[in-house]
Amino acid sequence: MSTIDTRTNNRPSTQDFTGKLQQAGEDVKERVSQTASAATDAAKQAFDEIGAAAKDTVSHASDKLQEQASAGQHAGADYAQRFAENIRGAAKAFSQDTPAAARAIEMAAGYVEDAATKMRNGSLQDLMDGMTSFARRQPAAFLGLSVLAGFAAVRFLKASANSADDVRSPDQRRSS
Repeated sequence: MSTIDTRTNNRPSTQDFTGKLQQAGEDVKERVSQTASAATDAAKQAFDEIGAAAKDTVSHASDKLQEQASAGQHAGADYAQRFAENIRGAAKAFSQDTPAAARAIEMAAGYVEDAATKMRNGSLQDLMDGMTSFARRQPAAFLGLSVLAGFAAVRFLKASANSADDVRSPDQRRSS
């Protein structure tokens, strides 16, 4: 009888074990690669969604700022128009005594009225460019308008303060 060693035949060879180990390693690498790719795609999609939401938010905020700037621009144009009318009233007061001054004041009122129209219809940059150009062409008139604007602002502030005093009761006026 011959004895055959069956133990060695049942054992896997080292090569089989190494092959299976390499195959398992490659399977793990493939799964890691797929997981990383899926994570990258998910992150990309999340960033795209965040970017779109940020663009929408910025666009909405920009629209609101433009609306507010436009409202302020129109209010400024209305104020400049009233200011031009007040300057014309001053020109009428000077027309009897000093007609030359009345003509200069009337001309200044025209410039203010033009600025009001440009302010209402144009952009703030257009208005600033126009004012700068006017100041370069007519520095004396610009200085005169600046002084008139200062006087008008002081007058407006005093009138506002007086109307606020008129609204208060006599007891409140005595306590101040």
